[in-house]
Amino acid sequence: MNIPQLSTAPLGNFAKKLMGRFGSKTPSRPTPKKASPAPKPKKSVPRPVKKTPKPTPKKTIKAAPKKAAPSPKPVSKPVKSIAKPTPREPRTAAITETGEKIEIQIVNIVVSCNLEHDIPLEKMAATLSNTEYNPEQFPGLVIRIKDPKTSALIFSSGNVVCTGARSMQKVEESISKIIESLEKIGIKIKIKPEIKIQNMVASGSIGMALNLNVLAMKLDNTEYEPEQFPGLVYKLMEAKATFLLFSNGKVVCTGTKSEEAVHNALRMLVDNLKRLK
Repeated sequence: MNIPQLSTAPLGNFAKKLMGRFGSKTPSRPTPKKASPAPKPKKSVPRPVKKTPKPTPKKTIKAAPKKAAPSPKPVSKPVKSIAKPTPREPRTAAITETGEKIEIQIVNIVVSCNLEHDIPLEKMAATLSNTEYNPEQFPGLVIRIKDPKTSALIFSSGNVVCTGARSMQKVEESISKIIESLEKIGIKIKIKPEIKIQNMVASGSIGMALNLNVLAMKLDNTEYEPEQFPGLVYKLMEAKATFLLFSNGKVVCTGTKSEEAVHNALRMLVDNLKRLK
């Protein structure tokens, strides 16, 4: 809007200043304030990521591949077929003759005699080197003879038991050696002692393979326990003898008192076995 101009005479200089200030000049519009620029977004600084150390892989040792075995070369020669042996049936026969000779021989004779004289065993043990005497364990004195190879038990009453000889001649030689030993300690035997056979042991073969299991069932008076002893015990009552029988045909005869009785007992044994065929 235009403001009318007033005279400035009466107002003086002050009026002039005011008029000059509010003269024809139009009031200036206030300059709009400039908008402050929007703050720039802060750049987000990425946080440092902690790197976890990777586990070192274990070294695996690879096994070397096995070399394949070379294929066998073809055999030019034809292979002969080997027939398998047919299994044998278990033998059930009591005896099987082998064709060997039937033989038996004396291996030990046990005799006894009486010297009819008291024997000082302690003095005999202290004087002779080939003796053993321990009265706390056994009341008899043991004397060993080198030739013939025999042993004897001597008691203070004068009784003597001699074993180890294989013939009656060797038995008589052994008794004579014992009498000679007693003379060394001042004891003289004036009589010829009477020798009695107590047992005669013989061994041999009957020429037969024996099935001991079958014999134990078919024969009387037998004992057979293979877990404890490999032989069968057979008591032949008619001959008053006892036999040890083994599967290979070997036998041991004991209980007889003469060589003739041994052979008779062996014959009876063979006859009884042959009846079981």
